[in-house]
Parts: sequence; structure tokens; C-alpha cells
Amino acid sequence: MTSENVQSEFHPEQLPEIVASCREVLIDAGQIALRHFRQDLEVDNKLAGDGFDPVTRADREVESFLRSRLTEAFPSYGVIGEEEGITRGLSDLNWVIDPIDGTKAFISGLPTWGMLLGLMQGRQVLAGLMYQPFTGELFVGSAAGAWLYHNEQGHALATRSDASLQDAILYCTHESMFANPANLAAFRRVAERVRLQRFGGDCYAYCMLALGRIDLVIEDTLQPYDIIPLIPIIEAAGGVVTDAQGGSAVDGGFVVAAANKELHRQALEIICET
Repeated sequence: MTSENVQSEFHPEQLPEIVASCREVLIDAGQIALRHFRQDLEVDNKLAGDGFDPVTRADREVESFLRSRLTEAFPSYGVIGEEEGITRGLSDLNWVIDPIDGTKAFISGLPTWGMLLGLMQGRQVLAGLMYQPFTGELFVGSAAGAWLYHNEQGHALATRSDASLQDAILYCTHESMFANPANLAAFRRVAERVRLQRFGGDCYAYCMLALGRIDLVIEDTLQPYDIIPLIPIIEAAGGVVTDAQGGSAVDGGFVVAAANKELHRQALEIICET
């Protein structure tokens, strides 16, 4: 996922300024997405008839805009995007772009989609942002903390540190995303033991976890760009995000996001039952 190991010129003290630039770029890109939202759109199927993985003009235009603006501002950084693939940079820093996460929600007119942007150095995620231009909510996470910006105000994010399995709220976009019967069965074992389980949400569900409204998100067959930008938002808010074995989630696949370490431990224990 990364460029060759070239020494980067990045310094941690630069991160707040970089994140501030990203916020401006995402807000500008949001205007492109809104021009297409709840409008008649031609929808292409990336799977060519074998299942349904939609892409629209909005996905393509937003990614093209983000690539252009970010490359202009940070010419040594590479870019990893859902629609245009990998553009290698001159350093070990990479932007990770999912221009419209939740395209199925987007074409359905539901505002649970979002625009994802992450910054990685090697396999370390430095910062992540999710912008929902229809609601005007911008979620940001980095070593400096996790924040929700809305109506020109910033609010610190915090997960439910006391959430336990029996009173947890669990979200998943849909059961059809699980890769095989074993993974689906693992998800259902957790779902049977929580207080409330709901479908839908896409990236918005992960941000609601960071906001303290949802306690667990368990999903499968995620691509790296689906989860990388969300990791620092959840972690900086006090949550945990890993794969099903408790390792890094940066490669996507089966992902478990939880509001706190104990809840995460309980969920993994159930998932790994045989």
C-alpha cells in the first residue's frame, strides 16, 4: 500500500496544519458531491453483473478533485484512491481517499454516506477525516484528539468508556457483506448478546461510535480505504479498531470497532469461538 521507503520530510508538529488544510479541501469537495445527491444519476456497476458495486459521476469527480488539490499542496505524497488506484509519491506518506463511502446510500438518497480522507506514513495512520456535506458534519481524528465540527463549532469526541456487551448498540451496514458462512456466524453470535442491533450506517456508523452513540461496528470485506481514515477518529475518541484477530485493521477485511478495550475484548472472544 505504500511507496518505497524514502525518508519523508514530515514532522509531527506539522500535523495540525496539514489537518486544517484537509478540512478545507474536503469542504470544497463536498459541494461537488451535493450537486449530484438526490439527483438522477447514471450508476455503473464495477462488478459487471456479478453482484452490485455501484460507482457514479460523483465518486469520480470528488476523487479527481481531491487528488488534484492534495497533490498540488503536498507534491511529495502518494495517493491511494478507490476509483483511480495508486499514484506513488516521493516519500513514505500517502493520502487514502474514499470519495463517497456508502455509494449505495448515496444513490438511495440517504445521508449516511461520507467522504473519507486519511494520511498514512508507512503502515501508521496519522490522521483521518470524514465529511458529510448534507448534514454539515466533519469528523477529525489524529494524535491531537478527535473532534466533530458542525455549525462552525468544534466538539471533542468520546466513546462510551463504560459500554458493556449486554447494553451495547451494534451496527453493520448489511449481513451480505460477510465473506463466508463462518464470518457471518461470528457476527451473529455477537449480535445475539447485545442490547440492540441495527443495519445501515456505512462510515457514518463508525463516527457515531466515536460520538458515543453506537458501541460496536462489525463488518467484513472492507477495503483499506473504507477503514483507514476512520481508525484515528475512533482511536482518538477512546475506542479500539482491529481485525478479527486483534491486529491492525489497515488492510481492511473483517473489522471490529468498539467503544472501549473491554468491550472489544468481549467481542473478539465471541468472534473467535469455535
